[in-house]
Amino acid sequence: MWWGERYNVGPSLDYGLYSCFMSSFVYIFFGSCKDVTVGPTAILGLLTQPYVMEHTEDFAVLICFISGVIIFILGVLHLGFLVDFISIPVTVGFTSAAAITIGSSQLKSLLGIPGSADGFLDTWINFFRNIGQVQKWDSILGFGTIVVLLAMRKLKDFSTGRNNTQLSPGLRLFRTFVWLLSLARNALVIIIGIVLAYTLSDENGDNAPFRLTGDVREGLPPFQPPPFSTSSNTTEYTFGDMVNIYGTAIGVVPLLSILGHIAIAKAFAKGKPVDATQELIALGLCNIGGSFVRSMPVTGSFTRTAVNNASGVHTTLGGLFTGAFIMLTLAFLTSTFAFIPRASLAGLIVCAMIFMVEYDIVPLLWRTSSSLARLMALGRKALDLLTALKWYALTVVKALELDLVPLTATFLCCLLISLEYGMIIGVGINLISILYKAARPRVHIQHLSVCSREVLLIRPDSGLFFPAAENLREIVLKASSKDPRPSLTVVIDGSYVHSIDATMAKNLKLIVDDLKVNKRAIIYWNWEPGMEKCCRGVDDNLAGNFRRTNTIEDVFRGEPSEGDCRNADDSTSTVDICTGASDPELSNFPK
Repeated sequence: MWWGERYNVGPSLDYGLYSCFMSSFVYIFFGSCKDVTVGPTAILGLLTQPYVMEHTEDFAVLICFISGVIIFILGVLHLGFLVDFISIPVTVGFTSAAAITIGSSQLKSLLGIPGSADGFLDTWINFFRNIGQVQKWDSILGFGTIVVLLAMRKLKDFSTGRNNTQLSPGLRLFRTFVWLLSLARNALVIIIGIVLAYTLSDENGDNAPFRLTGDVREGLPPFQPPPFSTSSNTTEYTFGDMVNIYGTAIGVVPLLSILGHIAIAKAFAKGKPVDATQELIALGLCNIGGSFVRSMPVTGSFTRTAVNNASGVHTTLGGLFTGAFIMLTLAFLTSTFAFIPRASLAGLIVCAMIFMVEYDIVPLLWRTSSSLARLMALGRKALDLLTALKWYALTVVKALELDLVPLTATFLCCLLISLEYGMIIGVGINLISILYKAARPRVHIQHLSVCSREVLLIRPDSGLFFPAAENLREIVLKASSKDPRPSLTVVIDGSYVHSIDATMAKNLKLIVDDLKVNKRAIIYWNWEPGMEKCCRGVDDNLAGNFRRTNTIEDVFRGEPSEGDCRNADDSTSTVDICTGASDPELSNFPK
């Protein structure tokens, strides 16, 4: 109900209901997760609301159709893997910012103050500007709704504990009643609000102490194609005009629909694999079908899916009952909705948004970083305050280099700019991070003495492609030039390199030429035969630089300067040239 009230231009709530029944029917046949319920969500409503407020509801219906087509095509082309490029920190930053934005937008209805606002900052500006016009009874009902909902949410804990078989029949029945009461808490607070509003107002709904939602249009929506042109405020809009007005929402709305839907499907899969391609096809068809009955964009709903799961649904056929009940509601019960207090709806949404903000993600990201944990340990072991502060400062810097950057950037940009641009910025930071790691792979360097030979061992720890070609060449030349030992052999260990491209093969040839000028020998040790073949395609003479042995000592056995070929001796500690660290404990830290 709230989606329609927030989403529509006038007081009617019907568009929120229109968006629920067709998607429920379509998902029965094409969905693969028994618990998932597809319908309108707060985030999609918030993204599409500006176009409806400024123009007409037709913009909501058309973007539902366009989103469905895009999602369906992605499913048909098996492009569901693209979702994997959006990391958990970006998703969490977005959903948390959206939850705070949506919760803040309820202040107007919760307190009964006038005015309108778009976005987080505008909402709070409007609140402080009209704080003197707070309505007493709206505030009491709104905050009372929040208190009741939070208390009833805790009731479900009462029904857990000992196995029901250990309880008497009466106590089992009571626990079941308490569980059902907690499950139906959202409906109960709305019903209580309706009863209060109806009792305290006259027959026409006037003189109620609360602001009411108003009339809802009765009957089912017309079945017709989505509007590919429309008019608003005496202005005609063609399909191209409407697409230009959408702007970035054309890509952001389907993207967030996919993200939310797949995340919910995985959360309720209970260890079973989720067919992302099939879910994309199902979601696309839900939006396409919904656009023919005046639906707003839809995706998987976490709250309604949780209710489905708790209710014991075993197949997607549960959507039949959801859709049928909504159709019956539209046909016979819409007159009742006129008495729903806006404060009750606002309190309900605020409670839902409280639990969408993932407060625990920051300590989780901190704990899952081994480098941060090691830096913190070094700080605790420091013998003086200055050294401890140095390690703690380095810890903060490293934290900012890891997942906390996309999380923080996405969260702040979504709050302060807009949800669309916040998501785009977060994904952009993720892609930059991926490209940076591809261009600057970790390279470990050791100075060894093997069989009386001075060896500079260089070990890249990942695949090497063209972005990293010049960087590897620079590292090798810099390390060899800094080594003062006259008869130095450079050994590049390819044990952890699983693939290279033509650009990298060309640079491996250039490294040989550069070291030859400096009178340094070079050996490519334990590189895969396929990579050796790639290098020989650049210069067949490179075959003499490749060796495959079990140990580095075996590389030098039988050569003129063999000497004592027992175990290789580390002459210095390991140094990671990428980090510039000389401390052995920091040698494995990522850049």
